[in-house]
Amino acid sequence: MLNRYFIRPTTVDRIQASWLGDAIERYVVWLGEQSYAARNVFARVPILFRFGEFAEHAGATNWEDLPAHVELFVETWLQRHGRKYSEAQYKAAARGIRNPIQQLLRLILPGTCKSALPDPFAESVPGFFGFLRQERGLREATLVQYRHYLQRLQNYLVKVGQPLLPDLPLATVSAFITESGATIDKRSVQSLCSILKVFFRYLYRVGLMTRDLGKAIESPRRYSLSNLPRSITWGEVEQMLGKVDRRSAVGKRDYAILLLLVTYGLRGREVAALTLDDLDWKRDRLHIPGRKAGHSTAYPLTPPMGEALLEYLKQGRPSTTERAIFFRAYAPFTPLSRVAISLRAQYYLRKAGIGVPRPGSHTLRHTCVQRMVDAGLSLKTIGDFVGHRSPDATKIYAKVKIDALREVALGDGEEVL
Repeated sequence: MLNRYFIRPTTVDRIQASWLGDAIERYVVWLGEQSYAARNVFARVPILFRFGEFAEHAGATNWEDLPAHVELFVETWLQRHGRKYSEAQYKAAARGIRNPIQQLLRLILPGTCKSALPDPFAESVPGFFGFLRQERGLREATLVQYRHYLQRLQNYLVKVGQPLLPDLPLATVSAFITESGATIDKRSVQSLCSILKVFFRYLYRVGLMTRDLGKAIESPRRYSLSNLPRSITWGEVEQMLGKVDRRSAVGKRDYAILLLLVTYGLRGREVAALTLDDLDWKRDRLHIPGRKAGHSTAYPLTPPMGEALLEYLKQGRPSTTERAIFFRAYAPFTPLSRVAISLRAQYYLRKAGIGVPRPGSHTLRHTCVQRMVDAGLSLKTIGDFVGHRSPDATKIYAKVKIDALREVALGDGEEVL
């Protein structure tokens, strides 16, 4: 398979002679099966070849040793190329190096987890994530949050040179929460504090700490209805939709996604979960099963929405036997995740120059709800339409009349009064 991409026999011989030669060959075959373009093979194989050399020089003797060398290789690779990166650029560049390695590891080590990175504090607190799964019954989606915030804590402790065990000073925990609060919002700080409480309570329970630090952690207060909805005007919606190039397969897909979000107020995960079976063309209906509130909803399929979906299904969706509606436009042709749906909404909001806190799929959901509030529909009707679990979730939209407040801000407000 390597001969298909690399013309020089000496290049193929060097790759095959590597101790990762067989693994790289298998990986290239897999790339071909997943319809990756040749340019991806040319970009990824040299990274894997250098990673094999790096891991071997660092003492790796078998494939099972490879995951431990991934992060140091990524850091070394980026430092060697000598570019100055912003934080966002560094993360993107690191992802580009790390992803092909993780794909290779998943291929040759099927028992490895999705990420080549170990759980935070895996060596010092090996039973914590097992406790979360088995005793607390947490889903993998929730464990992602635990990994994220505990990884932040682990990185912070390394930075300040403070070990976790046996007794972490409370002042260090307080400083960590304060520093985190400078870069994340209040809701995220609340999540961080809740996870730290569970973590420290576990450490005390199993005898790894002599006191329960969780009792001393206080989450910031958040008051009911204290925030404004993250909605945009309908003019801004049209401005955003106008930035979509509907001539391309990506544009056809993204246009249909944006319409679903803003027309029906769907959540990103609900759009990602849509299948061909949810489209009832005979009755012009769209079915949304398994909503957050535990029920399903059937919407009328509006002509613009139906046309956008048809255009994508006929001219943009890749040929596949899977039933999901929305797929990646490039290999591997896998269904879009809820995160990808939100990122597409974020991309077009920023492309249109629309400033909004935390742009994403929920911005368009808020916009849909706010438009119905402005039209005078009851909160019960609105809540049922968008699948709110309780009336409290809809109350925030009744707190203010957004358009009226804009008029007050822009003029003397006499007409509003």
